[in-house]
Amino acid sequence: MSPDTTLSDGGRDVSVIAPVDGVLRIAVSTDAPGNPLSGDAMHHGAVALRRAVAGDLDVGAVLLTGAGQNFCAGGDVRVFAAAPNRPAFIRGVADEFHGFIAALRDAHLPVVAAVTGWAAGAGLSIVTHCDIAVGGPATRFRPAYSGIGLSPDGGLTWTLPRIVGSARARRILLTNAVITGDDAYAWGLLGALVGDDEVRSVAETMALDIAAGPRQGLRAARDLLDRSPGARLLDHLDAEADSISRLSGTPEGIEGIDAFAEKRRPDFAAHR
Repeated sequence: MSPDTTLSDGGRDVSVIAPVDGVLRIAVSTDAPGNPLSGDAMHHGAVALRRAVAGDLDVGAVLLTGAGQNFCAGGDVRVFAAAPNRPAFIRGVADEFHGFIAALRDAHLPVVAAVTGWAAGAGLSIVTHCDIAVGGPATRFRPAYSGIGLSPDGGLTWTLPRIVGSARARRILLTNAVITGDDAYAWGLLGALVGDDEVRSVAETMALDIAAGPRQGLRAARDLLDRSPGARLLDHLDAEADSISRLSGTPEGIEGIDAFAEKRRPDFAAHR
């Protein structure tokens, strides 16, 4: 399927983003000044993620990037200001944004983000839904919502306390704090801190490596991680035992164990 394939989704024609080498790449912002959130990317990305779940697209990992110097500076406030009915317009923007977040979560795919420059507002929200966010010393985060008199969206009030802790999340959101790349790494917002000129290449390599790996095993691992905060230890041990035993009988699991025993590199792609 080519990147310009057109499908109908709820009566709206969309261009499906085609994965390359098993990686679905989505630029979450536009190339407009500041790199605000892209409504088209939210819609087209959600469609592609649903197609991946349906098996129509061969996807092993998702790579989120910005379309310019910044990852995403949040919603386009100038567009908000021009809307004749701001509450209705912003509700529509939030609903489409949340549709993308829901599709990202429902796809159960590993998500890597290349967080260059600023991730503010919706950009910060998106990062909190990623499995691995790669940034550099110049990466900066900021909630930004209170700066324009609004409250957060994109699940930020749900995800941020779970990542950085309740007290720190409250300080960040209520004071509109700027978070440096170093602090983001120390607090768990970033999973990797690299040189600023390496952010995109490192994130790309990670996504490609994940997509080339044992996809069922990696999805199972991230699902177990998602379930662990609300699970009892004994219940979670049972879930882990069920998962590892089930995977040992799948083509990827068989190939992985056999390759180790035979002292060769596993070829997971040939056994999907």
